Amino acid sequence: MSVDQQIHIIKKAGELFFRLGIRSVSIDDICRELGMSKKTFYVYFASKDELIEQMLQANLDYMADKMNGLLALKDFRQLVKVFIKRQESEKNDVRRVPQLVYDLKKYYPRQFADFQLKCFETQKKFIMQYLELGVEQGLVRADLNVELTAVLFAKIHSDAIRDFEVIEAHNHNMHQLAHTAMDVFVRGVLSEEGLKLFEN
Repeated sequence: MSVDQQIHIIKKAGELFFRLGIRSVSIDDICRELGMSKKTFYVYFASKDELIEQMLQANLDYMADKMNGLLALKDFRQLVKVFIKRQESEKNDVRRVPQLVYDLKKYYPRQFADFQLKCFETQKKFIMQYLELGVEQGLVRADLNVELTAVLFAKIHSDAIRDFEVIEAHNHNMHQLAHTAMDVFVRGVLSEEGLKLFEN
């Protein structure tokens, strides 16, 4: 079994799910898009459920890689600049596609709950490391409770994604939410020096 082929299937299926939602895309649709027989598909995935689990894991891995890449910069100023720029342009996050989230919540609640928990833990860890780096470099408030702040913002983000209907009911979307949350978060944690840097 080829790992590259498995990744290719996940990627193509993900493109269909992102465009059409999960419920309306069948294994037949995926196979047709790939030019593949169902027999070959089942060599790689036992079911559509397993494919979805693998797609969600791939999304988590992608998110973690991006966050680790940012932390590897070891420069809080540069990290903030790059992170904000990526927030503006990021389109491939499962959690920012309402139809996809709706289908996951309704038809795949176990997978969605597991995904949400893993997202929360990944984000909390990243935010803690991000804040600790900022404190070390004098750009984040030294009096900040780093762990509690990380839990708070990871939880806010997680709940907002899960309940995206509330955001849309107020005529906003997930991209606007991410931008606003980033602005509030950054301004709330920065030291006086860090805030001057951010505003400039």
